[in-house]
Amino acid sequence: MYHSYFHFSESPFSIAPDPQFLFMSERHQEGLAHLLFGISSDSGGFIALTGEVGTGKTTLCRCLLQQLPEQVEIALIFNPKLNAIELLAAICDELGIAYPQATDSLKHLVDALNRHLLAAHAQGRRTVLLIDEAQNLSLEVLEQIRLLTNLETTKAKLLQIILVGQPELKQLLERQELRQLNQRITARYHLLPLSFAETKAYIRHRLTLSQGDPGLFTPGAIRRIYRKSRGIPRLINILCDRALLGAYANQQKTVDAKTVDKAALETLPSAKNRSVFRVAVWALVMLAIVGYSFNLHRPVHNKLILSGRLPQPPSEPATPPSEAKATQPGLSSLPADAGLSLAVATAKLLALWHKPVPASGAADCDNAVASGLQCLFDKTDWQSLIALDRPAVLELTVATGGKRYLLLTGIDNDRAILQAHETFSLPILELLKHWHGYYLVLWQPPKPGVTEIKPGEHSANVRWLRQQLHAEGSGKAIDWFDDDLRKHLSVFQQQHHLVADGLAGGRTLIHLGNLAGAPDSPKLTVTRGE
Repeated sequence: MYHSYFHFSESPFSIAPDPQFLFMSERHQEGLAHLLFGISSDSGGFIALTGEVGTGKTTLCRCLLQQLPEQVEIALIFNPKLNAIELLAAICDELGIAYPQATDSLKHLVDALNRHLLAAHAQGRRTVLLIDEAQNLSLEVLEQIRLLTNLETTKAKLLQIILVGQPELKQLLERQELRQLNQRITARYHLLPLSFAETKAYIRHRLTLSQGDPGLFTPGAIRRIYRKSRGIPRLINILCDRALLGAYANQQKTVDAKTVDKAALETLPSAKNRSVFRVAVWALVMLAIVGYSFNLHRPVHNKLILSGRLPQPPSEPATPPSEAKATQPGLSSLPADAGLSLAVATAKLLALWHKPVPASGAADCDNAVASGLQCLFDKTDWQSLIALDRPAVLELTVATGGKRYLLLTGIDNDRAILQAHETFSLPILELLKHWHGYYLVLWQPPKPGVTEIKPGEHSANVRWLRQQLHAEGSGKAIDWFDDDLRKHLSVFQQQHHLVADGLAGGRTLIHLGNLAGAPDSPKLTVTRGE
């Protein structure tokens, strides 16, 4: 209704999980990286991704589907309210596995699935089972899912399972009956709501993608949206959509805080209830203090707040500093045939590490792992990418909407040094019009196969981590990843603008490697003018 009024190309705040509109906060980047790592790993077991309702879990899963390596096949279960037989049948249906349609035998279904997994493994393919809304799984079905991880060869698990759900999933997995499953979870990630700064960037991101004015919401409106939505993307979308409708109805050119307040009363029941509650409380307070003098009014009010009988409204976020004006992304001028395929770009990246490249001139992460390296698929901003100090394959969007890949090898003042079939340079600002943050880098683990070092771990890897962080330990504590070491690691992550989760994952290990010199790693060549 308001699209033509605000000149939108499409609805900017639809609640449909459209990956095109995915805003990659730091937590979303880390969550996606965990999922990609789980899919590319041969370790098997479970990955658990949790988050509050509306934080973007399903959208993140759909974004994951767009980045699946070619050798990965995935079974998606979006309705987990099934019994064990129905779930196995649904998995077989997703993977195209034939089975007797009228069967009520778990054995027949498991045998059919096992044959398929063995055949896929023999052909170099990986199979992933992703279950959304997993907090709705019954105990019986969860136990059956655990048994699926017993499908394996002598060297590898045949099925990687990703459980995605609300915080209740964490509580469910902690039940005594599920301790065996809980012990098989190799990676856990909890998706948090957006911060105030991220909420502001999120709103502008969606407005920009819809060809709208990124300054359509006033600073006061954005602060009010953050306070009322608590940074939950779905609530942000609902509020913004209704506020835009209100602004259109009143023929306003911008959305102000007053419009957001009205939108919240119309769309958020909790906001309506809080408003009614505040009015009722204030009415009672005013009646209670009618007999008091004006000088006694403020002490009574403060006493009521301190006693908890009068709700204290949440504080507004601090007014943000002035920002640079957001720029509209330009139309792609990159030729449709520019760049490389991902496989060829990965082979060129492998060559920079002086590792064997297949005769075909194409490579993937399996070739990198066979050479003792690890892949890091991620999405980030330009500064964070440069801070990794590694040559990187960049995914670009060309004029036709297709994907092309270029190899970033260095920076020459304000130009990026790139490789396709030949080496060339491009103004960084021009490159950023086509690059939306997706990249691939290779990195050298501190020890073969070490892709992360986790709290609670007891190994020589922990000793290496202590040495890099200069975190002292004594006796057996040297090899133990205790709370003190986690605090040291969190400080290091904050200093390097990483997510301070106290877990030494791929990006953190790369930065730690840089700290140690990383003599065997190719670096970006950087030239700065005087």
